[in-house]
Amino acid sequence: MASINYKHFTIGVEEEYMVIDPTTRELKSHEQKIVTEGQKIIKDKVKAEMHQAVVEVGTDICQNIEEAYKDVATLRQTISKVAGDLGLWMGAAGTHPFSHWESQLITDHARYAEIVNEMQEAARSNLIFGLHVHVGMPSKEMAVHIANSARYFLPHVFALSTNSPFWEGRLTGFKSFRTKVFDKFPRTGIPDYFESYGAYESYVNLLIKTNCIDNAKKIWWDLRVHPFFGTVEFRICDVPMTVDETIAITALFQCICAKLFKLKSQNLNFIIYPRALVNENKWRASRYGIDGRLIDFGKEEEANTRVLIYELLDFVDDVADELGCRGALSLVQKILDNGTGADRQLKVFENTRNLISVADFIHDSFLRNL
Repeated sequence: MASINYKHFTIGVEEEYMVIDPTTRELKSHEQKIVTEGQKIIKDKVKAEMHQAVVEVGTDICQNIEEAYKDVATLRQTISKVAGDLGLWMGAAGTHPFSHWESQLITDHARYAEIVNEMQEAARSNLIFGLHVHVGMPSKEMAVHIANSARYFLPHVFALSTNSPFWEGRLTGFKSFRTKVFDKFPRTGIPDYFESYGAYESYVNLLIKTNCIDNAKKIWWDLRVHPFFGTVEFRICDVPMTVDETIAITALFQCICAKLFKLKSQNLNFIIYPRALVNENKWRASRYGIDGRLIDFGKEEEANTRVLIYELLDFVDDVADELGCRGALSLVQKILDNGTGADRQLKVFENTRNLISVADFIHDSFLRNL
């Protein structure tokens, strides 16, 4: 069989970081000073978010996972130095362990004012930090096909990213409470199946026509065909604590897309499961992370989440070398060995019974292994 060209499957990574006051370890509204100073060095790769205690960064379009690693590492190092020069700390977790959203300022920008005006408390309380991974697509039709099939794997990868067990000083019982906070927004969660790009476009146009949204970026699903970039964007994950974890998850998403493309090019399709079933697994992943059980819908039985993650690694194994992802995928094993960010936060809390120690740990992990 002729070899398959994977050059379309470029990568873009966006991470949202928390700004921490080194004295109180609370979140700190930094009046966009980090963004202003950061833009002098890395231009538009750093930008403000709705809450002033959030800094968002985004890589260039990366041709492979190695480029993505270098870019994410440089962004973290740059932002950490800029923040340090301003007397601030950075950290990466899906939620802050104890800060309250009520005391955090909203960025003064027309778009955010509009969102807050519409969403009210749902927007004001949305003080969370995520990872968005873009994978380039050869066509819009292929993007919809891959998005439809990739939905099944969202809970598996999400479980690896879980990094938000605390909310406003409380132990939530979840490995990812971030996703529960975000559920208050409309047009979130696992997307529906779309028969074609035309069907997806019709859905978006209907929402615009009826004043539900003014553009497709206000569709905040866990996975979406990006309206402008020609990518499939994976949005389900908590921001990981370390660069290694971000790269492991990014590589997994890229490999899933390439494998589904490979199957399609061989006239094979992955089974499409209904949104309602995938949602069951998302709930389990948010509650238990990698230490629970997901449902294997093919076998119609529960299975150890770790076993299903190994099966996912086997599923994408035949595209890993062609994409240059072998090393990055090996980092998944480290997450399985050492626990997710949530597991590690909980361990610190168990040992210290002190949430300030947890905040210190999040900060100390920001540049780990760089």
